[in-house]
Amino acid sequence: MPLPWTTLWDRALTDILKDYFAALDRLKSGKPISVPSGTRITNDSVSLEAGRKKGTIKRSRPIFSELIEAIAEAQVVTLTLEDKTREQLSLAKAEAAKYRILWEEALSREVSLVKELWDSRDAWAKEREAMTSGKVTPINRTRKKS
Repeated sequence: MPLPWTTLWDRALTDILKDYFAALDRLKSGKPISVPSGTRITNDSVSLEAGRKKGTIKRSRPIFSELIEAIAEAQVVTLTLEDKTREQLSLAKAEAAKYRILWEEALSREVSLVKELWDSRDAWAKEREAMTSGKVTPINRTRKKS
């Protein structure tokens, strides 16, 4: 005996809902098939992942009430994960800025030391030039014997 029309309809709806829930699970796990990885979990992204058109999940359809609640819960979880990721990113940026400041301070010290060394070298060169110029007579002069 063939199944009544309503039973077939209920089975079809159950299969469709299974597709939607499977799509939601794939999005939650970060391994979608139909949409790019990293797509935010929304009603439309779940529809597209399930192989349906955008906008097929509507609040006005009572059959989707459980699915919409599951999508909302998944959104909250992903938003808290995104918040944690943003917080970690801001901490990493602050630490990078701290090390950049330390690096720039070290570079300025090195440049200062190189300038001081250069100035000392110039001063020694001037003193040596003054000592070897004709104004100073050396003490130990070798005499020529005639």
